[in-house]
Amino acid sequence: MDLATRLMRALTDPDFPLEDADRHPDLSQVSDVELGSLLVAAYRLNPPSSHARGVLRLSVEHAAGERRPRYTPDACRRMFEALAGRCEENGWADLTRGLDALEHCTGPLPDLSEPARALVGFWLAKDTARQPYALLAVARLAGEDTLRTAVERLCRDVGPIVADEITVLAGLTPAERTVLRGIDRDDRPHAPHPHAWRGSAGNPDYVAFARRALQAAADRTDAIRAGEIPYRADKAFTDREVTTLGQALRVALIRDEPWLPELFERLLPGIALAPTAARTLPSQALLYEVVRAAQDFPTPELATAIRTVRRTVRHAGVPKQLDRMLRKVDTALAERTDVALRLPRLGFATASVGDSAPAGVLRRTAGDYRAVVTATDTATLTWEKDGRPLRGVPVPVRRDHAALVKELRDLVKRVNAQLVTLLRALEGGFTADAAHPYGRWRAELAEHPLARTLVRRLIWEIEIAPGRWQAVLPETEEHLPDAPDDASVRLWHPLRSAPDAVRAWRDLLVERRIRQPFKQAFREIYLLTPAEERTRVYSNRFAAHLVHYRRMFALFRARGWRSRLLGGWDGGDGDEAERTLAAGEWRVRFHHTWADRAGEQELASTDQVRFDRADAGSWREAPLADVPPLVFSEAMRDVDLFVGVTSIATDPDWTDGGPERAYWERASFAELTATAEARRDALARILPRLRIADRCTLDGRFLVVRGDLRTYRIHLGSANILMEPDGAYLCIVPARQTAQGKVFLPFEDERLSLILSKAFLLAADAAVTDESILVQIKRG
Repeated sequence: MDLATRLMRALTDPDFPLEDADRHPDLSQVSDVELGSLLVAAYRLNPPSSHARGVLRLSVEHAAGERRPRYTPDACRRMFEALAGRCEENGWADLTRGLDALEHCTGPLPDLSEPARALVGFWLAKDTARQPYALLAVARLAGEDTLRTAVERLCRDVGPIVADEITVLAGLTPAERTVLRGIDRDDRPHAPHPHAWRGSAGNPDYVAFARRALQAAADRTDAIRAGEIPYRADKAFTDREVTTLGQALRVALIRDEPWLPELFERLLPGIALAPTAARTLPSQALLYEVVRAAQDFPTPELATAIRTVRRTVRHAGVPKQLDRMLRKVDTALAERTDVALRLPRLGFATASVGDSAPAGVLRRTAGDYRAVVTATDTATLTWEKDGRPLRGVPVPVRRDHAALVKELRDLVKRVNAQLVTLLRALEGGFTADAAHPYGRWRAELAEHPLARTLVRRLIWEIEIAPGRWQAVLPETEEHLPDAPDDASVRLWHPLRSAPDAVRAWRDLLVERRIRQPFKQAFREIYLLTPAEERTRVYSNRFAAHLVHYRRMFALFRARGWRSRLLGGWDGGDGDEAERTLAAGEWRVRFHHTWADRAGEQELASTDQVRFDRADAGSWREAPLADVPPLVFSEAMRDVDLFVGVTSIATDPDWTDGGPERAYWERASFAELTATAEARRDALARILPRLRIADRCTLDGRFLVVRGDLRTYRIHLGSANILMEPDGAYLCIVPARQTAQGKVFLPFEDERLSLILSKAFLLAADAAVTDESILVQIKRG
């Protein structure tokens, strides 16, 4: 008896003896058609007659999820009969299983009118009809009368937006409805695959509906603001309308419809701001759905509109949630290179203000005064009269031109939101290895009045010949290189450069005092180690650290990672924080476990890092050696950040004993990570320029500072201090940062600022007046 026959007997005959091997069979030995028949039998096994048969059913269902089963016409019929049986016994069955069977049927479709009619009748008898897309497809199998009845029932009490969608779906051909069924999110365990949205975006009837639906939503919020519809907090749209509008928005975003920016200007304030002074929202659910749509298919205009609303929303908890969600929007935008660089000019021109370098400048006249909006790293609004700058808004301007003042302040907020969106998109593009046409990059970024100041301080690579890239820092060049408009340009990354080239760029930045918008030349790189080659599919590089859990969880959210909150409850002992990279082609997972409480602190222990590759709509664990080097490096950079910032080793006040103290003592002065090595490299260039240079030296993992009373060794990873000659620990509260703002740093690094602050303090230790520090220094 072959495997497929034996498993079929096991699923259909409760008296058939089940061998141990049958509980977890190797289903790669059965064909796709045999797997389809087994899946039907497994689905009919409800409930299983024994635990062993339950395990077998799960094995078959798992294999079906990994592969694409095919169904004979008889198997299709039996699947629909099984669905009807499930409805009768359990009160619900997944209609998409039957439709999947029809879609992958190996022969002529059987007559399914009878079970289809039974399914539709059962569904429509319920208070809420779920899976409307699938229900309409099943209703058509039962005949036009049943379809008409289903449409009437689905359109009842759902509002005009949802009713419009149901009517559109009912008028589609079976093939068109099959494509659209992929975006139906009712009762789906996972989000629709991006290919499903793209297929739906090609249907002209649904595209026309999407515009009608979104315009109707904006009209409703306008009516709420005008008082034509009574305001009720979070009641502007029903749950079903939120789902439908989210689907319509995704379709429009994929197509990058030109009418969307104007819609955002109406819809987002309409759903985020109550028409009264209340701290509630007309629809918090729709606001979050819009942001989730932006995570799937972002545009710069939508990201900017979300950031603009985030600054004005009055609900206390919404801004924090939006900040976390926007991280994923930025990452996704970086990977959508066809729209990522788009930035409106808003009337700005490239000009200089005073002795400053050329920047984006907008001037507006208000009587005898002139407003000047300048866009550099951020946008600022200043006022002048007769060419002389003023300290604030002149009284006559506030009195006679209040509308202009408000308009310009709103403009500053909008430009700042756009600049943040642009930078996040650019940095997030590293893992996608995003490249842009040189002509478009030059016109829309390097010479754009709003973007030029930021873009020109980044290093770019231009493909001057196939496979030959020339690196350039526009800030130091009088003219941009000559290259064809269709040549590729991308952000330079130190991983792709020789060490000598990296050192040269770092020297140039420090010499010219150029601070980059984000860490690029001094960016950490992470290469596969021999230990990771041996462990093959996981890395222990950042395992076995004790961290402040709540801080790490907050960093997960801030960096666009997804993770469950852990704690001392059932199921709260461990999780895998995860993030998708490289336009959704790769996923990184960071294992961690909730350790315990230490006083008021919650601790977690870190564990393995693993990678998965996208494969036919699912994830497959991949060997570390197969992960693209840029993806590996950027993912490990995030994990290093999580551990480096939240480890208890960086807490100078840690006094608890036990194993936590042993870890603290070991990790506080451990070997340097890649982040700390980049910090050391920066210090090597900064120290010779400091007034305390003759008192400072770099020694391995330490900055050694010679004071008048003692010599101090500041660890470059934790910033903790040991005193010579006895190696005693010196605790200094981190808030003491006397050097902040006085020393040029080529990138923003709080720990580097802290190390320099401690160095300046201890180089003049004879002048220290803080008794808590002096007692420690003079002891011994």
